[in-house]
Amino acid sequence: MMDVAALARVSQATVSLILNGSSGARFSESTRKRVFDAAEQLGYRLSNKSATPANTGSRVIVFVVDELTTDPWMAMAFEGAREKALELGIIVTLGVFRKGEDPDGGIFSVCDGQVLVGYIFGTILTRKIDPPEPLFRAPSVLVNCYDQQRRLASILPGDVAGGRAATERLIAAGRKRIALINGQEGLDNPRDRLRGYKQALASNDITYDPNLVHYGNWEPSSGYEKTHALMKLPEPPDGIFCANDLMALGCIDALKELGKSIPGDVSVVGFDNRDIAQFTMPPLTTFHLPMFEMGAMAVEVISDITGGLNSSHDQLKVECLLVERESA
Repeated sequence: MMDVAALARVSQATVSLILNGSSGARFSESTRKRVFDAAEQLGYRLSNKSATPANTGSRVIVFVVDELTTDPWMAMAFEGAREKALELGIIVTLGVFRKGEDPDGGIFSVCDGQVLVGYIFGTILTRKIDPPEPLFRAPSVLVNCYDQQRRLASILPGDVAGGRAATERLIAAGRKRIALINGQEGLDNPRDRLRGYKQALASNDITYDPNLVHYGNWEPSSGYEKTHALMKLPEPPDGIFCANDLMALGCIDALKELGKSIPGDVSVVGFDNRDIAQFTMPPLTTFHLPMFEMGAMAVEVISDITGGLNSSHDQLKVECLLVERESA
């Protein structure tokens, strides 16, 4: 939608109102034409809202998350699920469930006249969970989390492959001293991205140096502080892989403060592909965290389960694709 807005030279809100046919939205015919032409040119496909059954017994998928407002990831996963479900004539409803709450009411229930298709349960951090009991009573899929016993299917980002690809992108830029500013120790994402980082170094005959690996807290301030610490090393890095885009923002600020050019002196690669990554100076090369795609896949898996197609692949890893910009 942002791409359509940029091409049509209008705001994202205008695109949303026009493409969704919102009543009461008044725009000139020329503006409407620009938006529809841009959408067609970019291949933007509108969801078929008419597919939702108008008769009795609306089919519903309940999308349950542990947190919604801290980061955008679960909102993006919900949007992917919602769009895919609309194509199948299914409604998706969203709610928050936190540990300690009663799982036998609230968000896990459906209204009279609705038919439960299944549950999607998502977490804002990639982690192991003990699934709430209602998930075992209907077709259910975990998004960005997993059950250690693999009783439920789960969909996760390919963090090991992503960490490896990010490091290899810096190696392809000719960098020999590659640092990693990782997320908090003890979490799944930092562990897996570190594993990918080490794999890339080993595959390219570059010695792993633990002095080049620092742990931050996902915030710009830690990217800034860790970059200053890295650049004080006797042999400072010429490439820095930041395990998320927010830390990359702090990293870029620190390098500029030190008089380093990006990517001339130091190349920087982020991870997540937040909206702000395209507006850094220089724009940040990063890897797309596929939450929207994971939400859509969860609906497809539930649809397969309800159709009798049970897959042996109980844990799906979704590729984090490179978004090439100018920082590397």
